[in-house]
Amino acid sequence: MPGKTKVDSRAASPAQVASPEKITQFVRDRFEVPDNVKLTAEPLNQSQFPMFFQTVVTSDDGKQKRTNSVFITKDGRCLVLGNVFALHDGSTADLIRCLHEAAKIPPQTDVKVGAFDKTAYPEFYKSVVTANDGKNSQSGEIFITKDRRIGILGIVLPFREDVVRSVINTKNMPSQGPATAPVTVVEYADLQCPTCARLQEFLEKQLLPKYGDKVRVIFKEFPIPGHDWSPTAAVANECAYEINPSAFAGYRTLIFANQTSINASNVRERLLSLGDQAGIDAVKLTSCIDSNAALPRVEAGRREGNDLAVNRTPTSFVNGKVIVGLQTESAWDKIVGDALQAKAH
Repeated sequence: MPGKTKVDSRAASPAQVASPEKITQFVRDRFEVPDNVKLTAEPLNQSQFPMFFQTVVTSDDGKQKRTNSVFITKDGRCLVLGNVFALHDGSTADLIRCLHEAAKIPPQTDVKVGAFDKTAYPEFYKSVVTANDGKNSQSGEIFITKDRRIGILGIVLPFREDVVRSVINTKNMPSQGPATAPVTVVEYADLQCPTCARLQEFLEKQLLPKYGDKVRVIFKEFPIPGHDWSPTAAVANECAYEINPSAFAGYRTLIFANQTSINASNVRERLLSLGDQAGIDAVKLTSCIDSNAALPRVEAGRREGNDLAVNRTPTSFVNGKVIVGLQTESAWDKIVGDALQAKAH
């Protein structure tokens, strides 16, 4: 039997953890809510779950209002969206029973829960739940708290920027800009993604030249499902970094610039040709691609992105603040400017 959840009597008050404005801005940024959609949040309050504060976020597009319950851990580290429910004894049978109740899954639907693994957040474990009604099968992530008292059918997001930074590995990573830069942009990208190509052009031709030694960009591989040649390109990209770090940026730019000429049948040939143009040793690149030697680096980037709940590319984090998609130059200027100002104080 798990013990009771301990609540620190010295924990911050709801108002100290997050204001309604901070919550709505986080939701807007994270889920790309357009500016013409009004977002409001109630002040954080105590919830029925001891480790969480709770609020309600309302979106109004002028035609329809939608409300969602949002939970934030009392230490302010994580924000939770989805179906949150109490468990009784924390067993698998208990979890399945509670899932049927909380998600209104019909009794005849077979629900299976996989083994739970640790996450980047010590207070949460994660698994995959599968529901099969005999005709269709659906799978999704499920979280439980470490004490197995609370289940979450939804997503867990890092809320505090320092928590984001603690998840991201910045050592021995391909990058542009000095390691001493006060602002670090970490970009999760798919080499087959056209929007990622446009962001690369913006970063390379506008952002980095504009801010000089004040900004560093770290590149992470995040090939997404459904793209047939980007996993191979991601391996080749990381091979280039391992073989010749100084040639990495040029090689990456060439891959993006030649997206339309690459396909699943010619990807190896094109990647080797582009590597030659970038000045990468052909024998070493061939061997590295064919042996998948850099695959662990790609998988590490994907796992890290999953821990940060990245679900589309490009997704970037600027000193821990999320930017999803391309965004405008003025939006980037504001975020980088805010980060520089925060560093100065």
